[in-house]
Order: sequence, then structure tokens, then C-alpha cells
Amino acid sequence: MFCSSGREANATVKFEAVVIPSMKGHGYLDYTVEKHPARALGVMQELWRDKQLCDVTVRVTYAGKEQSFAVHRIVLAACSPVFRAMFTGNLRERQAPEVRLEGIHPRVMERLIDFAYTSRVSVGEQCVLQLLLASTMYQVEGVIQACCDFLVKNLDSANAIGICRFAEQIGCAELWQKGKEYINIHFTEVTKEEEFFNLMHCQLLDLISQDGLNVLCESEVYKACLEWVRWDLEGRAQYFHALLNALHIYALPLRFLKHQLQECPILDKANTCRDFLSKIFQEMHLRKPLPPVRQRGNQLIYVAGGYLHHSVPTMEAFSPRTGQWLRLADLPVPRSGAGSCVVLGLFYTAGGRNNSEGENVDSGALDCYNPMTNQWTPRAPMNVPRNRVGVGVIDGVIYAVGGSWGSLHHHSVERYDPETNQWTLVAPMAECRIGAGVTVWNGLLYAVGGFDGKNRLNSVECYHPEKDEWISVTPMGTIRSGAGVVALDNYIYVAGGYDGREQFSSVERYSIESDKWESVASMKHCRSAMGVTAYQGKIYALGGFNQKGFLDSVECYDPQKDEWTEVTNMPSGRSGVGVAVTMEPCPRNLTPADGDS
Repeated sequence: MFCSSGREANATVKFEAVVIPSMKGHGYLDYTVEKHPARALGVMQELWRDKQLCDVTVRVTYAGKEQSFAVHRIVLAACSPVFRAMFTGNLRERQAPEVRLEGIHPRVMERLIDFAYTSRVSVGEQCVLQLLLASTMYQVEGVIQACCDFLVKNLDSANAIGICRFAEQIGCAELWQKGKEYINIHFTEVTKEEEFFNLMHCQLLDLISQDGLNVLCESEVYKACLEWVRWDLEGRAQYFHALLNALHIYALPLRFLKHQLQECPILDKANTCRDFLSKIFQEMHLRKPLPPVRQRGNQLIYVAGGYLHHSVPTMEAFSPRTGQWLRLADLPVPRSGAGSCVVLGLFYTAGGRNNSEGENVDSGALDCYNPMTNQWTPRAPMNVPRNRVGVGVIDGVIYAVGGSWGSLHHHSVERYDPETNQWTLVAPMAECRIGAGVTVWNGLLYAVGGFDGKNRLNSVECYHPEKDEWISVTPMGTIRSGAGVVALDNYIYVAGGYDGREQFSSVERYSIESDKWESVASMKHCRSAMGVTAYQGKIYALGGFNQKGFLDSVECYDPQKDEWTEVTNMPSGRSGVGVAVTMEPCPRNLTPADGDS
């Protein structure tokens, strides 16, 4: 069909006359050869290695070392916008046979050039920072991504601050954000490393001002600042007051503040700091109105145990922000009718009953769940078993109110001190109560409704810790046992419950200031024995039981709108759950089986 006249000096190829057939009426075919880019790049790589058709020499100088690379302008321009501008713009490099670059290590430049021809790059701990700096300088996106992926994968408590600062300096926003997220999640571990103690005071201020810090309690942030000052006491004591102002100071526990005022040696040298903390302590101790406390990190609603034809060991957490559920470590044994609360970020579950296969035992156990480790730890048991117990927390001390042990209905109350791991009996209530709603407001403990063994109750008692005394307040308008009770904005809300004949959807609230009850909007569903908690100014009611069976619905009440809204469903319906709010669990300690339900 055609022939070449042979390899002549001018490399001319001659074709003989060829008869081309007619293809009228056959349209068009768009055809893509998938392997063509890789083949073309492979040919360019061969030409580069053989130093054929190279049209520019890149000469690199670094720390007295120099190395030259013969390359093709078009290949570098295709890989880097900086080289493209250099070789196509009105710069002298456009036509120059040689381009000089300073401040980049020859081995790093070799890797960038190799990537341009092969689309492959090798990243290791010895070169990653230099390679990231150079690839950022020349905007080689593939290498930037490879370096960032390597650094993110190898973030740890000892290097996170340094990597985050490096990313900020070179303008690598993605790596900076990932580093910042790591520091927030692992704040407590990071603050034990040398990088933390080498921070400038302004850098530390920026760090502790982050609302995203994932800490069990604000006292962890305070302690970190304290240790940073101690690292160089003479040089850093002057910054302690500024650090205190950056803390969520009203989130510090009252007992912790008292201990600091008594024991902290730095406060002896910083009178302004002592005066500042003393003022905060007095405001909290006297129960004065306090500024709203901003929460650190992401807060979740935790749901422990419950009853669905038998007691269950399930522990789950719901994020109102994302609408997702997390499955967490199971309780040590199945529990229903337990009371739950949070102290210093730790989730406690007290009492309840194990009514499962071969078991029907009322419990006096106290178990503690740590979101940082996703693990349960047994603590000292109560003096007596308490099923359907109510719990509340005052100044870091847990109160267990009423409940039952077999046919015995308790009016006794005991308190647990996490610092000593001991339970102590306090003044009993006037009435026996199981299934009472218990809540705390302004340092006072309220026990609402319940069942005394014969009658469902509408009475309400209030416990004053300073006097060790219970005082009756105005009773509810409706008899309620197993109601959901929660305090919010100087009101006590009581939702649902059971009067011996039926479950309710009605809700009433008690004004602590005026000692009066009033009705508010009813829930969408009748329910008793549900979990109720306050979260970011709203009230959530979870699960429960009514004439139709066990509920899985979750409703949210907005006090501003006086309106209930269904927001989600629990992974399974159940009653008798323990509910409280604390920090999001550390993802590192969730097993692969955990995740969205």
C-alpha cells in the first residue's frame, strides 16, 4: 500500500498513490485509547532518561551543593503552574537554555522531576517536610497530597503541634486543619509532650481558646496551662492571668476551684490570679446567676441499658448535630431502670435491674464509662440495691434517690464522692419513691412524683445539701410515675409518666422562682419510663413505653417555640434507659464493629 524510500539524510518518507474508498453515509465514531496517556508519558520518560530532545537544564543549588537536570519544558509546565508561568510568560527563562534554582535540595528536585515524568513519588520521614515545602512552592498538587497524606497518617501527640505550625507557615490549609483536629481530639496527650511546653504564650492562648478541644472537663485545660507555666515559672508566671481569662472559667468544678485556691503554689506568687479565681469561686458558691458556659468539643446524648422484653447491656450515643448514632462498649451486665449522670465528663450508671435470661436481680452497682477510652470501670456499689432509682449531681457529688429492692420501696438517699469512691447515707425523703424523676437546679436536688408501693404520686420534695434536709414544694397538677424530669432555665419540666391507668403525653413545668406549675405543649407520643435530658437549650425525650409497646422515637422540645418535634428513632425501642450528655468518644478507641447504627 505504501513504502518508504529508505532512511535518507532528510528523513523524508514517501508514499505511493493510494486508492481511498468512499465511506459516505457511515457517520462518525469517537474513539479514546485509554492507554495512550500512560504510553505517551512512558515515551517522555525514556527520552528524559536518554537525555534526548531535552530543551532546558535546571541547575539546583542548596547549601553549597549543585546538581543539574536536563528536562523538557513542556513536561515540567504540565506538572507545575509555576514552571508553566516561567516557560510561557515574558520571563528570561522562557528561552534560556539553563534555569537556576536556589534553596531546594537536589534530591527533592529530583523527586519532583521524577514525579512529573512518572506520576509516582516516594515519601518518607527523612524527606517529607522538604518535599512538601518544595511541592508547595512549585504547586505540584499530586506531591502535596502525597506528603499531606503521609503526615496525617503519622500524626501523634509528640509531633502534631510542630506539623500543624509547619503547615500554617507554608499555607497548606488541609494539613493545618487535620493537625488542628488531631490536637483538639488528643489535647490531653499532646499537652504532655515537649512541643507543647515550647509554645509561645500567644500560641498557647490560641490553642486553649478553641471550643473544639475534646476534654472530659475544663480542669484538664487549666492543668495544662498550669504545667506550661511551671516549665519556666520565672518567665511565664506573668502570662497566667491571660491564660485564665481564655479558659471557660465558669465550667471549672466548684471543688476543683476550692482546691486550687488552697493548694496551687503559683497563686501564691500571682495575687491578681488568686483574686480573680476567688471571685469566681464566691459567685459559684453563693449560687449567683452565672454567664452561660460554652461547651468544649462535640457533645452527644448517651443512652445506657434499658428494657425490651428483657434488660439489655447496650450503650449508644446520639449526635443531634449529625443525626447519627454510635454503638459503644456494652455495660458490664444488662441493666434497666438505672439512673445515669455525668461528673467531670465521665458517664455513671447506678442501680437498676438485670432482668435477663436466668437473672432477675436488683442492682446496687455503680459503673463508670470513659468516652476517652470507650471502657467501663466498676466503682464502689451503693449501700443497698436500687431499681428505678433517680440520680442527680451537685458540685461533683452523685445523689441516688429512692428506688426499690424487691418489694422494699426506699425513701432513703445516699451520695457518692468520686474522689474518695465512697457512698454515704444522707437525710431520707418524706415519702418512698420508685420511678421518681430527679433533677438539680442551682445546687438543690428535686425528687418529682414516683410510686410509693401503693400509690402514684404528684408530690415534689427538694433537698438542701447544706442543711441535709428535704422540704416539700408545690405538687404537680397530675399524678405521674416514670415521668421524664429535667431542669432548664429556672424551670423543672416533667414530661409523660403513668398514673396507674394510662401513659401521658402531657407536659408541665415548675417555676422555681414563683413555686407554681403550668402546662406546656404535649409530646407527640404518650410515654413513661423514657430517658430525658437537656441539650443546648432544648429537651430530648428518648424511648419509653405506652399502651402500644416499646417506643424508639426521639422527640425534641424547644422552650422558645413551646413545640415538640420528632427528630430521629433509636436503633431499637426500649424503656428504662439511663440518659446523660457528655463529650464525643475518642474515635481512635472505637472498634471496627462500632459506628452508625
